[in-house]
Amino acid sequence: MAASAALHPSRFFASPRVGKSFFRQQNLRKNPIKVYAIFWGPKKASQSLVLSPSLGPYTLTVSSSEVQNPQIEKVSVSVLSSILEISQNDWDLCANDPTGEEEFNPFLSYAFLSSLEETRCSVKETGWIPQHIVARDQNENILGVVPLYLKSHSYGEFVFDHSWADAYYNYGYNYYPKLQCSVPFTPVTGQRILVRNLPFKDQVFDVLVEALKDLTAKFEISSLHITFPSETEWHKLKNKGFLQRIGMQYHWRNRNYQHFDDFLMDLKQSKRKNIRQERKKIPAQNLKMKRLQGDDITAKHWDSFYSFYRNTTDNKWGRVFLTREFFHTIGERLGDKVMLITAEQDDQLVAGALNLVGGDTLFGRLWGCLPDSYFPNLHFEACYYQAIEAAIELKLSKVEAGAQGEHKIQRGYLPVTTYSSHYIMDEGFRKAIDSFLLNETVQMKHVMKVLCESGPFKEEIMKEHQFD
Repeated sequence: MAASAALHPSRFFASPRVGKSFFRQQNLRKNPIKVYAIFWGPKKASQSLVLSPSLGPYTLTVSSSEVQNPQIEKVSVSVLSSILEISQNDWDLCANDPTGEEEFNPFLSYAFLSSLEETRCSVKETGWIPQHIVARDQNENILGVVPLYLKSHSYGEFVFDHSWADAYYNYGYNYYPKLQCSVPFTPVTGQRILVRNLPFKDQVFDVLVEALKDLTAKFEISSLHITFPSETEWHKLKNKGFLQRIGMQYHWRNRNYQHFDDFLMDLKQSKRKNIRQERKKIPAQNLKMKRLQGDDITAKHWDSFYSFYRNTTDNKWGRVFLTREFFHTIGERLGDKVMLITAEQDDQLVAGALNLVGGDTLFGRLWGCLPDSYFPNLHFEACYYQAIEAAIELKLSKVEAGAQGEHKIQRGYLPVTTYSSHYIMDEGFRKAIDSFLLNETVQMKHVMKVLCESGPFKEEIMKEHQFD
């Protein structure tokens, strides 16, 4: 969800807090400096910073045998206050892997990220100040980019560090502002250090990570967080001083199904029967489901969906970050990459689920319905079963159904690991948080194993999803 709701821990977990007592156990020395304020709201910052500073230059350690142009040695790195300061072509050359369309991630595209900024979603007023990193060679050719934000709160991230902020506050430190490398309001795994497909891309990756760390030090802030990176990036960042954290989501995998019933036949009999019963309740309520893409999605659809989105955030005590204009804009700019699953009753739109279509993945993002309405099992139909049917029809390999929700397991969505990397400037806090994360990782792996063992698939299929 793009709205930030109160955290309701899984029944498998204790409260995920890192409080004062935990830091005392780590022998962290309390700093006697005076605390002026700690800000959770989006319109304040705990200190005055000079934004978009200059960085570098940096040197590429590339031998002449690796490149056709041996003059490429120096790399300049700049910080942009808006993605609009770079061309769409330059950004997308870095964001989109040119070796294969199956790798396309719509959330990393210029169209999506610029839509967030232009419609006032990821801007200073909402606590997401763009500070994007751009690396260029001496001829001003773009080598790589990083989506980056200076933040005054922890909302809209889906990797929860509020307790870390509490601990900083208890010891007289400011946790905010912090740097956040992510796609705002979007818990979707993907590359975060976006580098063009060049022979020396590993060296450009190293330069960009070094620039991120330098910027954190230059701002004199608490930390830098890279959330939902690829697993490969996650491993690389460990060797560059980042703490490692894992999380969990629920994804559906396409085992070369031709029809929805093919998927059902892979389930245990009781689970298959339950899904069929749930789906029968949709037409019984006089509900008609539609999957719309591109020009089939009209302005009326987006206006209705915005009201659904607002209803969801209001019911969950969340914060509204996405604007009405945002939905209209992504519909125009992303075209067929946007899929809106709608439910109608008596020709009236009553609910909808927003999805984005990637190279090999359908990404489920937002759901909502009319205020004060209740349609049993409609949420399961719109968000899970329709998404599975769409993925089979489009021959996509998986469906990512968003963050949280153990109820997804019995509907064919199994636990998968997500990743985040955290660069903590203060040595004492870094050691304490590292200790916490080691314990949390053990617990998380155990929970994922238990959840997977309770999966809905037949035994021979579940063996493919075992966790160590």
